[in-house]
Amino acid sequence: MTLPLLRRGFWKRFWFQPIRRKMTDYHVPVLLKESVEALQIHPDGMYVDMTFGAGGHSRSILQKINAKGHLYAVDQDKDAFQNGLDDERFTLIQSNFRYVGNFLKWYNVDSVDGILADLGVSSHQFDFPERGFSYRFDAPLDMRMNTEAILTARDVLATYTEEKLIDIFSRYGEVRNTKQLAKTIVKTRQTVTIQSTFAFNNLLNSVCIGPSLKYFSQVYQALRMEVNDEIGALRGMLSQGLKILKKGGRFVVITYHSIEDREVKNFFKAGNFDGVLVKDMYGNVQRPFEIIGKNVVVPEEKELKENPRSRSAKMRVVQKI
Repeated sequence: MTLPLLRRGFWKRFWFQPIRRKMTDYHVPVLLKESVEALQIHPDGMYVDMTFGAGGHSRSILQKINAKGHLYAVDQDKDAFQNGLDDERFTLIQSNFRYVGNFLKWYNVDSVDGILADLGVSSHQFDFPERGFSYRFDAPLDMRMNTEAILTARDVLATYTEEKLIDIFSRYGEVRNTKQLAKTIVKTRQTVTIQSTFAFNNLLNSVCIGPSLKYFSQVYQALRMEVNDEIGALRGMLSQGLKILKKGGRFVVITYHSIEDREVKNFFKAGNFDGVLVKDMYGNVQRPFEIIGKNVVVPEEKELKENPRSRSAKMRVVQKI
């Protein structure tokens, strides 16, 4: 069963039908119990949910703080504000999480007791066709998490040089035939503009190697990560988190693929993105964090069955020294 069936309309009638979700069904929190428990919440503490989404993690955190405590949540997607919580202990900030420190200063907050970040792309973004995140639906190639941002996936395909396309598909998607893919994109756009997901799918069919669904997922992931500067934003968020987190505070991050997990692992280990341990003039290793737990935390079998999108999730936990 291959994706060229798209052109004959078979999958469009069945699997590719748009899924219209209620906003309350917009995201199933991954590792909810484990991540909130890992924060070791103080009832009167100050916390940040870096990825609000539908508010599942935020609701759970709010259940553990009292009237003196406060939760700040961040989301750059304005659709997430339809899930906002009416609670005096809660503040929702519309921003890329790389700028969280600036916004906390606006609220006269210098430091917080714990930070949680679930890096998964929301079900809402994947399942609403008009967002253009998924190859399952015929939609404009958009992929912006912040719909007010300028760069779209269409722009990347239309303007990036062959060399730059090779770089992003290799670095962010780990696609094996990046040169062939980039060359085909550049050749195709000389005669036609690649505007929609299905038009792009037809191009991918001509160069696809290996399992088609895996190949499509890798290419779409690379495009999405480039459009949203996901690694740059992740690095910014981790650096900001180190600055605003109090000594003894917990930092919990859930990742979904090896590229972002490598960034988190290196930063938690060494305080830099190369993972290189730094020593002071006396030869003492300067670690910003103590790693909590010997192994990464992954979903249990029950959660995997109830929420298949959790299958690649890995949770890392550290405490600031």
